[in-house]
Amino acid sequence: MQPKIELLSRGILDRIVDEAYALLMKPGIKVQSPEARQLLAEAGVTIDEVNEVAHIPENVARKALETVPHEFTLYNRFGEPTVRYGGDAVHFDPGSSGVHVLDPDTFEHRPSYAPDLVKVIKLTEMLPEFAAQSTAIVCNEIPKSIGDLYRLFLVLTYSSKPMITGAFSIRTLQIMFDMLAIFAGSRQALAEKPQAVFDVCPSPPLIWSNFGSQNLIELARAGVPAQIVSMPLAGAAAPVTLLGAVVQHAAECISGMTIHQLAKSGSPIVWGGAPAIFDMRQGTTPMGAIETAMIDAAYAQVGKSLGFPTHTYLGASDAKIVDAQAGLESGVTAMVGALAGINMISGPGMLDFLACMSPEKLIVDAEAIRMVFRLLDGMHVLTDTLAIDMFEDIQFKGDFLKQKVTKQLFSKEQSLPSSVIDRGSIRSWQAGGSTDTFTRAKGRAKELLAAYQKPAISASQEKALLEMVSSLTRENGIEQLPGID
Repeated sequence: MQPKIELLSRGILDRIVDEAYALLMKPGIKVQSPEARQLLAEAGVTIDEVNEVAHIPENVARKALETVPHEFTLYNRFGEPTVRYGGDAVHFDPGSSGVHVLDPDTFEHRPSYAPDLVKVIKLTEMLPEFAAQSTAIVCNEIPKSIGDLYRLFLVLTYSSKPMITGAFSIRTLQIMFDMLAIFAGSRQALAEKPQAVFDVCPSPPLIWSNFGSQNLIELARAGVPAQIVSMPLAGAAAPVTLLGAVVQHAAECISGMTIHQLAKSGSPIVWGGAPAIFDMRQGTTPMGAIETAMIDAAYAQVGKSLGFPTHTYLGASDAKIVDAQAGLESGVTAMVGALAGINMISGPGMLDFLACMSPEKLIVDAEAIRMVFRLLDGMHVLTDTLAIDMFEDIQFKGDFLKQKVTKQLFSKEQSLPSSVIDRGSIRSWQAGGSTDTFTRAKGRAKELLAAYQKPAISASQEKALLEMVSSLTRENGIEQLPGID
């Protein structure tokens, strides 16, 4: 049985949902898209047009909730089912939208560029611990008007895995659908076998911006999975209590779901987020805090109770380099998210409040994720008796190493780490140069990049993708495509 944690009692869970529905009516939800307000009004929602506030009755939201799919599958570039969103399935992908990368030699945070994203994509492709890619970092040399689609272009070029991504405008969202449809075969085929989930963010507290609302509508109509990333900031842009932040999160997700399902019922949508507490001493938003992880585990429990697939941002650190703090925060929070049964956990590789990506940290985090998966796999009964048969003829000697069953079963019981984790004696460690974890991760990165092979793309798909993106980059004054070998 998969081990799990649940932080909320049934009574508190019900109160959270009840208070979230109450917030939908008073003060209501600020919905800045005229089209979204019209959809809500046609469903029986009272709209204050002057203030752009929708007062959403519980019965309207619950009716929309009935059409939400409880699970869906993401497919890889070859049309093979790869990731299941739903139930207690747990997957990981790198964090997203970092604006810096950690220089592995100087430890400086420098602006990120297309070659940096390509490096992260290649490493993620080679690490089995990551089920999906992400548009992990911003390519600062690319104009913001096409930055979202260019990141998707690089992922499609260098990876076969499904991805977590997002658009910065409705225009580029539609272009990104077309880019994905090149591999799916058509827009309809993309809806039937989605390759990507698109993040959509409300603005705390209780605001769906014009872009956010329209994003939900366009994703629903395209049948492409939408992932609500609600970001209550406990003590600043949300109530200071953890439970208060969870209530706000629920209200933002339920209202977003209602808009989404009114646009097209039955379209896949994810109950996700990136909340945090607000550090009153520093004025920062610590993603590695245990309280942040507690909000995530709690809101995921709420989402699961309503039948949603789930997502969160954990496995990241607020440390500035890959040090003990980075390992502590990333490992603990990744474990909390996994034990909460969250379907997709984003954040590995990230430092500095999700602002900085470190490829070396991504590799270290993969080792933590491997340990997480071993714990989730639980205890197994692999022999007829649990132990008695292995004590036969033991004669009070510790000779279990000689037993045939030990050779047969140790690899099923033990998840062996890569060379990034040191399990040797102090003599062997010294003989190997007395390296620390970060140095070993740098070496592992070089090995993986040397072994990387670009996934096969048909000539017609590659041509169609290049022509589409080249035309857009030329319009923005870019002749040579950054990051392309």
